Amino acid sequence: DFTLKINRIFILFLYVSDVLSLSLSCRPNVCAMQHLKGTDKKYFTNCKQWYHRKICGKPTVITYECCPGYEKIPGERGCPAALPLVNIYNTLGVVGASTTQMYSERAQMRNEIEGPGSFTFFAPSNEAWAALPTEILDALVSNVNIELLNALHYHMVDRRLTSEELRHGSSFASMYQDFHVHIHHYSNGIVTVNCARLIKPDQHATNGIVHVVDRVITAISNNVHTLLDVDDDLETLRTAIAAAGLTTMLEEEGQYTIFAPTNEAFEKIPQETLNRILGDPVALRDLLNYHILKHMQCAESIVAGTPMETLQGTVLEVGCDGEHMTLNGKAIVTKKDQLGTNGVVHYINELLIPDSAKVLLELAEGSSVATATKLFVEAGLSPHLTGSEALTMLAPLEDAFRGIDTTMRPDLRKLMTNHILKERLSSKSLYHGQQLETLGGLKLRVFVYRNNLCIENACIAAHDKTGRYATMFTVDKVLTPPMGTVMDVLKADDRFSLLVGAVQTAGMTELLNQQGALTFFAPTNDAFNALPPAELNSELSTILRYHLGDELLVSGAVGSHTRVKPLQGEKLELGVRNQTVYVNRVPVADPDLMATNGVVHAVNSIIKPLREFCFTLYPGLIRVLSVHSADFLRYLHYILKLSV
Repeated sequence: DFTLKINRIFILFLYVSDVLSLSLSCRPNVCAMQHLKGTDKKYFTNCKQWYHRKICGKPTVITYECCPGYEKIPGERGCPAALPLVNIYNTLGVVGASTTQMYSERAQMRNEIEGPGSFTFFAPSNEAWAALPTEILDALVSNVNIELLNALHYHMVDRRLTSEELRHGSSFASMYQDFHVHIHHYSNGIVTVNCARLIKPDQHATNGIVHVVDRVITAISNNVHTLLDVDDDLETLRTAIAAAGLTTMLEEEGQYTIFAPTNEAFEKIPQETLNRILGDPVALRDLLNYHILKHMQCAESIVAGTPMETLQGTVLEVGCDGEHMTLNGKAIVTKKDQLGTNGVVHYINELLIPDSAKVLLELAEGSSVATATKLFVEAGLSPHLTGSEALTMLAPLEDAFRGIDTTMRPDLRKLMTNHILKERLSSKSLYHGQQLETLGGLKLRVFVYRNNLCIENACIAAHDKTGRYATMFTVDKVLTPPMGTVMDVLKADDRFSLLVGAVQTAGMTELLNQQGALTFFAPTNDAFNALPPAELNSELSTILRYHLGDELLVSGAVGSHTRVKPLQGEKLELGVRNQTVYVNRVPVADPDLMATNGVVHAVNSIIKPLREFCFTLYPGLIRVLSVHSADFLRYLHYILKLSV
């Protein structure tokens, strides 16, 4: 196939390109700069720190240059010529921090960073100064001897610190009144100081070391609760934190990340829902803890979506899309990296409600079960779905209703009532043979299989959703509760009129009525009409017993290779193809007709044992075909087709 060949060539090209790129960057003293297309983000990389072709879902453009302090030598690989080290002031001029160099001179710091000593300078890049709000920059340059000098001293530590010594969670006293700078060294290799990313680390100088950073940093003196307390845009959040008793925690030492919902975020929630949560201490605490990560996560540390655990116990996927920080795939972060002494705050314009703070109806509305949700409401079950009862909802997926008339009527109302169980359950606590009572008074059976967990014919298709009071199981089918024995099921369906007569003739009526766990691959009238009468009369009991399995197997329990032992004869081979169950290659026309003592699967053909197949190749033919292996494979394929 031409398209397949082109795709393979393209993949090979990407692989070779990556290998060549890595090879080039790993030459002596060659550094790579990855520029994120469509943004101002740049990533300085070397052999020890190599990122993917995409960062934050966007492609990168890679350029190569001699690492600072090295030069090329004609005819030699890489940049082997080491230049003499210079002092910090001169180093700033060659590492992309010439603006910091200029402001250092204006603040009369040149002598200090040219002279003796051993310093670490977190130097803002030229782009970092250009991005600084005009009013802040004007305030700095209008008072160079105090404001600008203090700001630059806050970027300095009075000792040499390489990036390896910048440990995660550490802090160091700066040269501005000993205010600390806060370091985070993430597992993906990114290092931040006060949430500013080191874009060119470890630029050595005679009197210290320079780390170029992507923003101008400011001194931190307030904890995260104080940050929330002084912003009018977070008034509703402050009230909620106080009501939940979380104020003290946010004032204490820690390394928190808070995704702070603005007043606007709270206003988007229906008032009834918001009032319920704000008035429920348990739900409110879960809601707020769902917005707090257990560790500090600066925005610049994110290069791809990563699941992160919250104080509530579940996870948020924290990611990025270009320059936007995302939560659960949505770009709802409006302000990033508001740093406190015990954590960082990111503002968001949508409230995140965890499942544990939701009632049943809200769980269903947030899942892919729209039809089931509509039918539960139309069936008059809303009081159960919005109340505080301990229940479990069985919510069928959308595909489960294909071909079903969903117009509300008495029988459908009763059916939906039987999709709600009278107790709150966890799927992990279910066991084989367990009986579960529904709101409609029915008893449903639990079947545990190797590959599935089912309640009657409906198998659990997703993880439990555990709400404030109740739980939701997403299931793959609409329930068909048992209404009688296997014999009752056959008698109630006109398609099996001939089978019912055959069962009675063979003396098997009692077998199909007694207690048990049978699987009946039940031939329809069409199946019997296609069978020669002589064959039917002579082998009736044998044929019927070959269609009866001695265990209860719903369609959801059938895997790619499932075997069932019939009451008579060799094993039955079951499989699934295109969502259709096959038994000995005969498709099941209508599965999962549930009975109190088993299950009926309708088939339109009489099931016969599979034929074993073997064949012999003549030695002369083998000699001829062994010369042409392709011919041999074609011949083998032809013989196999004949066997089928």
